[in-house]
Amino acid sequence: MATTFTPPPDALPLPEIPDNLTIPQFIFDTAQPTRPARPDSVPWLIEDHSGKRIGLDELRLRTTGLANALSLKWGIREDSVVCLFSPNHVDYPVCVWAAHTLGAIVTPANPSYTAPELLYQLATVKASILLVASESLSTALSAARQAGLSEDRIIVIEPSCGSRFHGRHETLSNLIDFGNEKPLNFIERRLNPGEAKTKIAFYSFSSGTTGTPKAVVIPHYSVITNIIQKAAHYRITDPAFREERHMNPGDVALAVLPFFHIYGLVVVLHYMIFSGCSLVVIPKFNFTEFLESVVKHKITRLFVVPPQIVLMCKHPATKNYDLTHVKLIVSGAAPMSGKLMQSLSKVCPNAVIGQGYGMTETCTTVCQISASQRMGAVGSAGQLVPGITARVVREDGTLCKEGERGELMITGPSIPLGYLNNPKATQETFVDGWVRTGDEVVIKDYEIYIVDRIKELIKVKGNQVSPADLEGHLLLHPAVADCCVVSLLDEYNGEAPMAYVVLREDAKRRLAGNQQAEETLQNVLKKHVADHKIAYKHLTGGVVFVDAIPKNPSGKILRRVLRDEARRKYTVKSRL
Repeated sequence: MATTFTPPPDALPLPEIPDNLTIPQFIFDTAQPTRPARPDSVPWLIEDHSGKRIGLDELRLRTTGLANALSLKWGIREDSVVCLFSPNHVDYPVCVWAAHTLGAIVTPANPSYTAPELLYQLATVKASILLVASESLSTALSAARQAGLSEDRIIVIEPSCGSRFHGRHETLSNLIDFGNEKPLNFIERRLNPGEAKTKIAFYSFSSGTTGTPKAVVIPHYSVITNIIQKAAHYRITDPAFREERHMNPGDVALAVLPFFHIYGLVVVLHYMIFSGCSLVVIPKFNFTEFLESVVKHKITRLFVVPPQIVLMCKHPATKNYDLTHVKLIVSGAAPMSGKLMQSLSKVCPNAVIGQGYGMTETCTTVCQISASQRMGAVGSAGQLVPGITARVVREDGTLCKEGERGELMITGPSIPLGYLNNPKATQETFVDGWVRTGDEVVIKDYEIYIVDRIKELIKVKGNQVSPADLEGHLLLHPAVADCCVVSLLDEYNGEAPMAYVVLREDAKRRLAGNQQAEETLQNVLKKHVADHKIAYKHLTGGVVFVDAIPKNPSGKILRRVLRDEARRKYTVKSRL
C-alpha cells in the first residue's frame, strides 16, 4: 500500500508555471492555458455598498499611479517592506500590486490588531511604510512611534463608503492622483528566468505549529503556482466541465474573508480574479448585511469559514433570503462537520458544498473538493491539488499507509522559503523540502481527513491562537506562577481559549477560600489578556485555578492531557 500520496489518477497534471513573472504581471498581462477568457462586460471588482464596478483598465491605472507616488515621495524600491493594515477594500489589491511593481515586499496585518501586536509585526519585518485604514489610524500611530517609523510614512486608506479623511496624513486616493500626474519615476521590476522562485512577494504572519507569530517568506512563484494548481484542479477551462463545473467566467464571488489572511489573499482575491469572476468586496462581516449582499449581487461563489456557515444554518434571518442562486460553497480554515454540511445543503439547495485545506506555510491550498463532486465526502478536506505530494508520518518518523493516522507532511512547488530570520523554527517546520503541518490526518480513497491537531495552535473563527503567546502574557501578571492555555469546543467559534493558572503563594493566601475574590481575580486575568490581545485571543473559555500544571520529566507541558480534561469538565456556549 502507498506511503506517499498524490492526486487521483484522473487529476490533470500540473501545467507549466512561469518562473519569471511578478504577481501583478501574471494577473494583468499573462494568458495561461488554465485561464478562462473574461467577458468584456464582467468587472474585476465590485464595491459592495455602492455597486461600483471596477475593470482592468482602472485597476492598472491606479496601480501604476500608486507605484509612481511611492517611488517619488518615499523612494520605495527593491525589497522595501510595505505594511498594509486595512480591512478589505477595492484598493487593497492596488496597494499590493503597486508595491510588487516596484520590487517591494508586502506584509498584510490584521486590522483588528492592538498596538503591541502591530508593533511586533512592524519591527519583525522592518517595515518602511504603513498603509492604514482611517479607522485604525490611532493604533497605527502608536505602533509606528514605538517602531521608529515616522508619521510622514503613514498613508491613510479612506473607507469605501466615501467619507473623506481630513487629517494631516497623505491619503491613498490623493497619492494615486499625484502619481498619475507625474512622469514615471520607476522602471517596473522584471525578473530573470527562475527568479520568481526566490523574489519575495509577502511576509505573511502565522503562528506555525507553536510559539509566537512568525513571518512566512512567500515568493511570487508560490502564489502564481497555487493559483494555477487550483485552476487545474477545478478544470476551469475544460469544455467537458462547462455545464456542470463549479466555476464559470462571469460568476460573482464574495470577498468577505479578510485579505490579510492567506485564504483571503490567495484563494479569494487572486484566484477569483484569475478565474474570470467578479469579486464583491466587503470590508467587514455582518451577518444580515452579508445575506443582503449575496442576494443583491447574485453571488454564486461563497468562500467562507465554519462560523459563518453556522449562522447561515441557524440564524433566524436566513429564512428571509432566497439563496437558491448560490452554486458553490467552499469552507476552509477549520473543519466543517457532516451535520453542518447537510444543514447548509437545505439553505443553499443548488450549491456544490465542500471543504479545502491549506496553511500560510504551504502558500495556501493543499487539497479541495474536486471538480466532479456535488457534495464533498463527509469530514473530508478534499483531494490533493495537482503538484502536491503528501506523507502521513507516525511519531517515530515511519510512514503510514492508507487509512492510518499520523501527521500530514506536504511538498510541492508552492511551498514558501521558510520563516524570516528564524532558522530554528524554519528547521522544525520546513524539513528537506517538506512542510510539517502539525495536523493529524487519515488519507483514504484520495480524500484527506483532518482528525486532530498535533500542533498546539487553537483555532478561533479560523484564526490561529498560539497558547505560548497567551501563556507568556499571563506570566507577566504578578499573581501568576505558572499556566497552560488549552481550548474548549465552541459550536460557533470552533474553539475557545481557556487558561489553567497556578497562583503565586501570596495570591493564594489572599484568596484563602474566598469565592468572590477568586472570581474577581479570574476576571482580572481575563482582562489582562483582553487589554493587550486581539479579540479572538481573549480567554472566552475562562480561567481555572489549579495547584500544578502537569509536565513530563523534561518539563514539557502535557497540554493534550489538560485539553482533554477541560473538554470533559467544561463547556462554552456562544450566542449567534
